Amino acid sequence: MNTPAPELSISTWINSHAPITLAELKGRVVVIHAFQMLCPGCVSHGLPQASAIHAAFPQTELAVIGIHSVFEHHEAMNAYALKAFVHEYKIAFPIGIDTPDTVSAIPLTMQSYGMRGTPSLIVLDRLGMVRLHHFGRLDDLRLGALIGQLLAESPTPKEQKIEPAQDLNLGASCTTVSCQIR
Repeated sequence: MNTPAPELSISTWINSHAPITLAELKGRVVVIHAFQMLCPGCVSHGLPQASAIHAAFPQTELAVIGIHSVFEHHEAMNAYALKAFVHEYKIAFPIGIDTPDTVSAIPLTMQSYGMRGTPSLIVLDRLGMVRLHHFGRLDDLRLGALIGQLLAESPTPKEQKIEPAQDLNLGASCTTVSCQIR
C-alpha cells in the first residue's frame, strides 16, 4: 500500500524565493536530504551527494531539497549560521529549516517522517510516494540506480517503506558517518 509523503513543516527557506510544498513538486522525483551543519557525515558525504544530484539532473524532472533538522546544539545552528554555512559550502539547492517543536527537541518534519537522525535521505517518486527512507550514508551507485529507475517510471503507485523512529529521547550521538538521536 502506498502512503503519500507527509508535507514538510518548514519555518524558513534558504535558496528559494517562495515556500516549497511537496504538492507542487508532484510529477518530479524528489530527493530530500535532512542534515545538521555540525553533523560530520552530513558535511563529508550527504551534502556533497545532494549537491551532485542537484547538478546532474534537470530540475524539471528532479528536485533536491535540503532540510536542516536540528535536534541538538540549537543555539549554535540558528538561521544566521546556516545562511553562512550554505554560502561557504556553495550549496545551490533549496534548504528548509525544519520547524522546531515547542515540546520536544525533535523538529516537526523529522518527527512526521520518523527520521532516526542525520543524515537522512528520503526519495519520493513522481506521485509523491516515499520510495526510499534511509538513515546514514548511502552509496552513490545505489542511489543513482534508484533515481534512474524512478525517472524512467511512468507515475504508478509502488510499495514503499518508511522506517519508524527509534528511541526519541533528547540525546544525540555523532560519528564521522552520522548523528543519531538517542
